[in-house]
Amino acid sequence: MSNQESTPGAEQTTRSPRLQNRFGWLFDPQLLAVALGSLAIVVIGGLIQVSFGSYSMTITQAWQAVFDPNVVLNLEAWNAFLFGGELPEMSTESLVVWNIRLPRVFVAILVGMNLSVSGAIFQAVTRNELASPFVLGVSAGAGLMILLTLVVFGGLTAFLPLIAAAGGSVAFLLVYAIAWKNGTSPVRLVLAGIIVATVFESLQTSLFFFADDIGVVQSAIAWTTGSLTGTDWEQVRLALPWSVGALLLAVAGSRQCNVLLLGEQTAKSLGMSIERVRFALSGVAVLAASASIAVAGIVTFVGLIVPHVVRNLVGSDYRKLIVGCLFVGPALMVGADVGARLALTPVQIPVGIVTGLVGGPYFLYLMRKQQQMGEL
Repeated sequence: MSNQESTPGAEQTTRSPRLQNRFGWLFDPQLLAVALGSLAIVVIGGLIQVSFGSYSMTITQAWQAVFDPNVVLNLEAWNAFLFGGELPEMSTESLVVWNIRLPRVFVAILVGMNLSVSGAIFQAVTRNELASPFVLGVSAGAGLMILLTLVVFGGLTAFLPLIAAAGGSVAFLLVYAIAWKNGTSPVRLVLAGIIVATVFESLQTSLFFFADDIGVVQSAIAWTTGSLTGTDWEQVRLALPWSVGALLLAVAGSRQCNVLLLGEQTAKSLGMSIERVRFALSGVAVLAASASIAVAGIVTFVGLIVPHVVRNLVGSDYRKLIVGCLFVGPALMVGADVGARLALTPVQIPVGIVTGLVGGPYFLYLMRKQQQMGEL
């Protein structure tokens, strides 16, 4: 009897070290510091973002509206936000903040997560730290399909993430096919990405000549430069399910990323099917990038720079790297969007311009600092 009573305790004792070994990395002090610091930036940036707009209200009124319990704790309001139901009664300030200003912050968070995780996966798959959705032509392919949908097939806008994913997948396959010559190399992948991106961007420009509506042209220009202006809950609802799926798959695939970084021979000796894993992870990266491009357009440098920043802060373990990107990416996007909104007030510039102005000099700094760039 006493042996039977001691068995559950023994099992619990043996399980706890396993759980600690499996999930102990989540409590890494550097990772926790990165997560908390990034969350602080997102919160501060979000509060700044909701404090400005065409509707006049004081900063105190705006912040009170953010934490209004009649909205935050109202299931009917969240049903309207996330599923498109009817909005309940709320104050004018709460309506402006929650229905107009906060969705822009949420879209920035989703875009930052998607692009940074996508870039991190591409860097593991290609073993090339220059890889990103933008450099590998995925952004150009997804953007081309989105513009084609906006200009020619306007009735298919509900399927923009899938359409963008198809365009990004075709672009990535073209890059891989062009770069393949008894295998690939970092230099060939980057050059092939530049070629494919250039061709697809030329096709994007040509689509402008087929648009008769000036509104469509302006919307298309916003897509090509990357902009969060005018985003609302519709964009959140459009990107959220695809983003959640892609990001969960990315976290689940972080171990495979670590194995890929060991080299093909080592990965094969461990029993990994290299090509299957590589293309499965590439599909996750394409879906993540496409979900962001579908709601914010082509935002440059986020997928390239954020993995570098996180890698320098938490190390090269892809379990920590992916989780770090989930926090640092939104911090960069929310901060950049605040700059895009306030830099030339009252004119709002596209957020893609700000990320380019920040990312370009930082990437130049990385090139000057490191002796070898191109391989992980």
